[in-house]
Amino acid sequence: MLDHFYRQHGSRMRAAGDAELWVARSPGIIAGLSLSTVGEGFWLTGLFIDPQRRSQGVAARLVEAALAQVDGPTWLFCHPDLLPFYQQLGFDLAQQLPEALAGRLQRYQRSKRLVALQRSQSSLTSSPGNSTSV
Repeated sequence: MLDHFYRQHGSRMRAAGDAELWVARSPGIIAGLSLSTVGEGFWLTGLFIDPQRRSQGVAARLVEAALAQVDGPTWLFCHPDLLPFYQQLGFDLAQQLPEALAGRLQRYQRSKRLVALQRSQSSLTSSPGNSTSV
């Protein structure tokens, strides 16, 4: 279902096959992301919000709901323009990446401008059981 959502909006993103998938619905899918286990933490990929639902806090609520369920650091790669958004969610420039992500970032950076970010632990402001529906 998440891959279908991506395709509907012309995104080339794909849901990671080995990941925990998170969606926000209203009533259909309006946002999604993938959260994969990597080393001692997690890798957040595929965050995409329906363009008509952007700037409404959907992305922040979805990320917070997903990360409230994990314990450990979370990494992601993003375009430098998105740095302020992720910093508001508690992410900072990653000083060190797990080996698997470091190699992947090098490959991606050959054709894209990307920065690696890390959030040290899950947010304490969210609690399990929060709804991801908006």
